[in-house]
Amino acid sequence: MNSRKISVQTRDLTKRFGRFTAVNRVSLQVYEGEIFGFLGANGAGKTTLIRMLTGLLKPSEGEGFVAGYDIWRQAEAIKRHIGYMSQRFSLYEDLTAEENLTFYGGIYGLNRRDIENRKRELFAHVGLQPFANQMTRDLPLGFKQRLALACALLHDPPIVFLDEPTSGVDPRARRNFWNLIYQTAQLGKTVFVTTHFMDEAEYCHRVGIMHMGKIIALGAPGRLKQKYRKSTMQDVFIELHRLSEEQA
Repeated sequence: MNSRKISVQTRDLTKRFGRFTAVNRVSLQVYEGEIFGFLGANGAGKTTLIRMLTGLLKPSEGEGFVAGYDIWRQAEAIKRHIGYMSQRFSLYEDLTAEENLTFYGGIYGLNRRDIENRKRELFAHVGLQPFANQMTRDLPLGFKQRLALACALLHDPPIVFLDEPTSGVDPRARRNFWNLIYQTAQLGKTVFVTTHFMDEAEYCHRVGIMHMGKIIALGAPGRLKQKYRKSTMQDVFIELHRLSEEQA
């Protein structure tokens, strides 16, 4: 039995758009300090599931609790207790990196002293000290990615949701960003990551592989590779899709 605190829990969580079921009866538990990955092709339901968990989208059926708050009734409380980094970084291009953090500090209701302290901590955490006064529009994409993570962590949330955060960046920037994810989890934070890069599954403590709105496999990457007798998560993913298509 896992003795760690549960950060996120769902039971039969479902979202329909008309006759289309985007997320179909998803049940899972994610624990404090865990890096949990949602893997799947574009359109598998990853982002829809994240949007429900972050209080941005009402479910159609099922239950969900994030940081102890009910996703049906306490969406605003959830938003105060999570960090969220979307696929399109929500940064202001005409502000400097430091000004972006100051702006988001005001949105989160932090006082001036806390904002200054957190800025110093976060610039050190993500390695952006030399670029604090540079215009955001002039930052390379990989550094914008780091700045977006810093903004998501500014109010020191216990849970961070990262929705395909490495899309569009080069392999070196991807690896550097995953190092930051490890460091964030080591602070005791729960990190949710959605990705369609199968190699990134290897970096997660556990993964849920999604296909047509359902989780078709759930577990640690090593155990999934052992179960399906595959050497890579890419091969596991292909095998699971083959099996799902045969059963459809």
